[in-house]
Amino acid sequence: MTEALLDNSMIRRLEQLMLVTRKSATGTQKGERRSKRRGSSSDFADYRNYVPGDDLRFLDWKIYGRLDSLFLKLFLEEEDLNVHILIDSSLSMATGGPDKFLYARRIAAALGYLTMANMDSLSVHAFGDGITHSFGPKRGKVNGNHLFNFLENIPPAPQTSLENSIKEFAMRSPSKGIVMVISDFYDFSGYEQAFRHLFGRNFEVFALHVLSPQELNPDHEGDLRLVDAEMGSSTDVSMGKSLMDLYANTLNTFCDGIKTHMQERGGYYALTSTATPFERLILDVLRRQGLVR
Repeated sequence: MTEALLDNSMIRRLEQLMLVTRKSATGTQKGERRSKRRGSSSDFADYRNYVPGDDLRFLDWKIYGRLDSLFLKLFLEEEDLNVHILIDSSLSMATGGPDKFLYARRIAAALGYLTMANMDSLSVHAFGDGITHSFGPKRGKVNGNHLFNFLENIPPAPQTSLENSIKEFAMRSPSKGIVMVISDFYDFSGYEQAFRHLFGRNFEVFALHVLSPQELNPDHEGDLRLVDAEMGSSTDVSMGKSLMDLYANTLNTFCDGIKTHMQERGGYYALTSTATPFERLILDVLRRQGLVR
């Protein structure tokens, strides 16, 4: 089951990464989070490969002497950090090539596994018109296969309501922390009111905007019938240059609007095409965005 979402090579690389938070995400109870970090605790947790910039005090010189490789000792810190992933499972996500829903689930698998491998608390919620299925909270990479099985078996939801879904999540989640929303954000009601429920409760919010190559750069011309994947309604259009230009401008305005909305409120935004190699998105794009390091 694991191979369908993440291969073993990717899993090993994820174990060298961690999520980055710009806010203090600790809660009121000490000890809910036991995270592998560089620290002075006597509670040893694990090793990871040294990368430039790491504190040289925590290198294990005995291992260096045996293996001629640099490894950093990790210790357990007591904090509580809660990471929540909301994944859009509506029918509009089950379109495009490569498939948006599969791509979104791979993002959730990678970021979720990374979270648990660092002993942070992970919850994942699939949504359509509301929250439909939930996983967690769980910690530890021992739960990796449970996460992958959950993601692989999420059924499609007929329609999208970002506001209903995010409001329901916010009302049932008393803890602060990081919330990552993975979606194409196609909702006639918009996204502003939905995100208000997260920013208003001091969550640190990441919007991961997933679109297909056909949506970003459509190459169809002539007479077409466009069918709404969720509503089932159809529209006949004749695709010429003027209509293509109008579409491009509308899409750019839509994406720029979400990006601006997020940035003005201290959130993160990343737009990705499903044609972008998945490993590049996680290891390069999201690193530059400041989500992982």
